[in-house]
Amino acid sequence: MAGAAPHVMVLPFPAQGHVTPFMELSHRLVDRGFQVTFVCTELIHGLLLDTGTTGDALCGIRLVSIPDGLADRDDRRDLCKFVGGITRYMPGYVVDLIRETEASGESKVKWLIADVNLGFCFQGAKNLGVRVAAVWPAAGGSLATWFTIPKMIEDGFIDDKGVAKRQEKYEIAPNMPPVCPSRMPWLIDGPPEGQQEVFQLVVYDNAKATSLAEMLVCNSFLDAETAAFGLFPEILPIGPLFADKELRKPVGQFWPEDVSCLEWLDAQSEGSVVYVAFGSFTIFDPRQFRELAEGLELTGRPFLWVVRPDFTSDVLGKAWFDEFQSRIAGKGMIVSWCPQQQVLAHPAVACFMSHCGWNSTMEAVRNGVPILCWPYFADQFTNRSYICDIWRTGLAVTLGDGVVTKEEVKSKLEQVIGDEGIAERVGMLRDAARMSINEGGSSYENFQRFVTLLNE
Repeated sequence: MAGAAPHVMVLPFPAQGHVTPFMELSHRLVDRGFQVTFVCTELIHGLLLDTGTTGDALCGIRLVSIPDGLADRDDRRDLCKFVGGITRYMPGYVVDLIRETEASGESKVKWLIADVNLGFCFQGAKNLGVRVAAVWPAAGGSLATWFTIPKMIEDGFIDDKGVAKRQEKYEIAPNMPPVCPSRMPWLIDGPPEGQQEVFQLVVYDNAKATSLAEMLVCNSFLDAETAAFGLFPEILPIGPLFADKELRKPVGQFWPEDVSCLEWLDAQSEGSVVYVAFGSFTIFDPRQFRELAEGLELTGRPFLWVVRPDFTSDVLGKAWFDEFQSRIAGKGMIVSWCPQQQVLAHPAVACFMSHCGWNSTMEAVRNGVPILCWPYFADQFTNRSYICDIWRTGLAVTLGDGVVTKEEVKSKLEQVIGDEGIAERVGMLRDAARMSINEGGSSYENFQRFVTLLNE
């Protein structure tokens, strides 16, 4: 009698940009016969249930939840407090969950497939006899930056608390994004001691944890980051990840998707639409929001703009926004959230104005869409460097007097859309991405190695 499908527990860091690639990976594992238990914090679990990510739609992925260690009233947008809470409490909750799962008569959890950013959960799982594989859901170049920190300290670029000691950029290797002193990924909003906590976590805890994992895979592909993967061959690219070719399976969205935008796109001419979306975390102040809105209007092009309910403060004034919407009616469409993968795959889309989150970047690459970059924090500056300087498949907006002006928005969008060199390079990178995940491609072969290990 053949053995039961191996039971794997999948554990993403609790944020939209992490849940999506882990959900995509989970669908691919279910396709290969694995039994998948997908672990979210209670808050995220609730959001997924609200958007219909349940039951049959999940095609065999079982959703379970654990607490995140914070009180209901705590602000989870305060990254320092959030990281502090999950670091202290999550390892215990994961251990309890593994024990409870096995006590309930479920088959034994054979593997924990966890986010590198949750490396503090690895040892507890191993103590219970569960094997560990690590997933880095961002660019290989970003992880290479973490791995290079001891050398940066040795070279006197930063001190052992992550504070810059020199102001010039640090070059890790040719054709890799340089590290900028003012843009280091642990420099998040909040008090210096919070940044210290994040620095400690990433540098020491994650590095130690990565050594506990039997394999380290990453949502990228060889041709996109040849230098990073050459420097750190232990990082195996298996991307760009996607749930299914038809883009029908849920990828764990936190907000309900407005699918009416797909019909609206069907009515637009090919290569005409500017798609504007800044992910799940970015916030604009009212002045910047207004400049962006008027800049989109100035282009005279059709545009699809994702404006989350919490994207800007109420100071903007409902009257102004209502008037703006009536002016652009018929030309622009504003939604609160959308099925981004289907949007980027749509032939009407000409350009993507993006915060440069890694999932957004990979989705644009896979569909051959040029990017106008507007990064916000963390690894988004690394991703901008790939897009603008290394792949040369997009441009970046420039701040003038503390704000990106409407004239800058219009001018850069026209440049990105009209640049034949960008169009050609975007097509070449798209073809390389698709080849890597097709049979015989490097990401395909690495994924085979991953599946073989999990089946051991």
